[in-house]
Amino acid sequence: MVARNKTARRDYDITESFEAGIVLRGAEVKSLRESNVTIADSYARFESGELFIVGLHIAPYSRGGTHVAHESERKRKLLLHRNELDRLSSKVNQERVELVPLALYFKEGRAKLEVGVGKGRKTIDKRQMIAKRDADREARRELSDRQRS
Repeated sequence: MVARNKTARRDYDITESFEAGIVLRGAEVKSLRESNVTIADSYARFESGELFIVGLHIAPYSRGGTHVAHESERKRKLLLHRNELDRLSSKVNQERVELVPLALYFKEGRAKLEVGVGKGRKTIDKRQMIAKRDADREARRELSDRQRS
């Protein structure tokens, strides 16, 4: 696991997720292996029938020279099968859902991006979710305390 978007599941109601390859250049892969990436402010969008990740910040490689520096926040193409792209495009257009990056990791030596499909939550929903999570935590704590004694 290289990077994880911790706020995505709090801010969005994720209904499904999928794995996409990502097109990288030169030292970007080396920089990813050093975990010099921020995915919290990024999002995915369609442009002319192709899916791109926008706002993904990959810092320049620390041991690289100035002649091999790359753009930190350029658009990067996501690799999916055509039928997946068509299905996602229709969902985004019809159901008004958003494509949110959840995690960035390596699988068999290739960089993969987990992208979630979901709707944004309102502030009240976030508060209710946090309250429910805290209540569940307290209930588990009480059960474990009773089992010990």
